[in-house]
Amino acid sequence: MAMNAPKKILYVDDEAMALKYFDRLVSSIAPVLTASSVEGGKAVLREHASEIAVLVTDQRMPGELGNELLRYARENHPHIVRMLTTAYSELGDAIEAINSGEIFRYINKPWELDNLHTDLKNALELSALRSERDELLHDKILVQQSQLLSNRMASLLMLSAAVQSEAHEAALYQFAQSALMCKTIDPGIDWQRWEHADLLQAEAQRGVAIASHLRHWLRTWGPASDDARALQVLAEVLDAEPLGGDGVLITDPRILTALLTAPAGQMVSAQQCAWLAWLMWQKGLANLEALNGSFRVTHVAASTLPGDWLADSMEQLGRSLA
Repeated sequence: MAMNAPKKILYVDDEAMALKYFDRLVSSIAPVLTASSVEGGKAVLREHASEIAVLVTDQRMPGELGNELLRYARENHPHIVRMLTTAYSELGDAIEAINSGEIFRYINKPWELDNLHTDLKNALELSALRSERDELLHDKILVQQSQLLSNRMASLLMLSAAVQSEAHEAALYQFAQSALMCKTIDPGIDWQRWEHADLLQAEAQRGVAIASHLRHWLRTWGPASDDARALQVLAEVLDAEPLGGDGVLITDPRILTALLTAPAGQMVSAQQCAWLAWLMWQKGLANLEALNGSFRVTHVAASTLPGDWLADSMEQLGRSLA
C-alpha cells in the first residue's frame, strides 16, 4: 500500500441518526467523516480530499441529490471510490449512477451489517490499489522526465559543439546552472500521447531547429563584443531590463529554460534559443544570480570547468523533479 494512501470514509446523509449509526457501524473499519448535505459534502471534500478513500452518499436529500455529489467527486477528486446508498424503491437512481460511471457500487437501505462491511472493505482495497498504481505511475513519469532532460542536455552539448567548437562546454555549463537556479525543469510531456519512436523523431526535428537558430544568432551578432554591448544585446533579444554596468535583469525565467522544458512537438522559437546562443557567443563567461524573484546576468572571468559537470547537471536536474 502507498505510504500516504487515503484511509478515511466520508458519509453524507441529511438524517442525523443515519450519520451516527453509520459511524458506529463503520468506525472499526476506517475513520469516518460525515456531512449532512451535498454542499456540506463538497466542503469536506475540498478540505480533506487527500485523506478520503471512499465516499458514500445517500440519494434523497433536501436540495441536491446524492448523484450531484458523486459527479462532483468524480470530476474533482477522481481518486476517491464513490458509493451510493439508497432504499430499494429508489433503485433506478442507483442504476443511473452506475451507468453514468458515478459509482463503484450501491448499498441498499436498510443496511445489513456484514454486507456493508464487505462492500466498504472492497472499496478501501480498491482505493489502496489506485493509490499504489498512481504512485508507481508518478515514479515512472519522473524517470521518463529525468531521461528526457538528460537526453536534451546531451543533445544541446552536441549541437553547440557542431555549431561552435570553441568554448561550447563552458556555455552549456552556464546554461545548465541557470536552469537549475530557475527551478522550472518539468518538461510537461503528455506520456500517454507520445510513442517512443514518435518522441525521438520530434526531439530530432527539434534539435535541427535549435541548431539553425543558434547559427542565426551567432551570424547576426558577429565577433564577440565588449561586455557592455554584449549585455545590451542580451537585454534586447530577451526583452529584459538593462542595468547599465550591473548587468541585465530577467524577470521571466522561462526564456532561460525553454530548451529543456518546452513540450515535445512544440515549435522552437529563435528567442527560446537566444540565451544559449548568447552564452556561446560570450564563451560561457557569464553568471546568473537570483535577485528579488528575478535573475541578474553579469560577466565573469574564465574558470576551469568541473570534469564531470555534465553528469552532475543531469543528476541534479533529475532530482529537481522529485
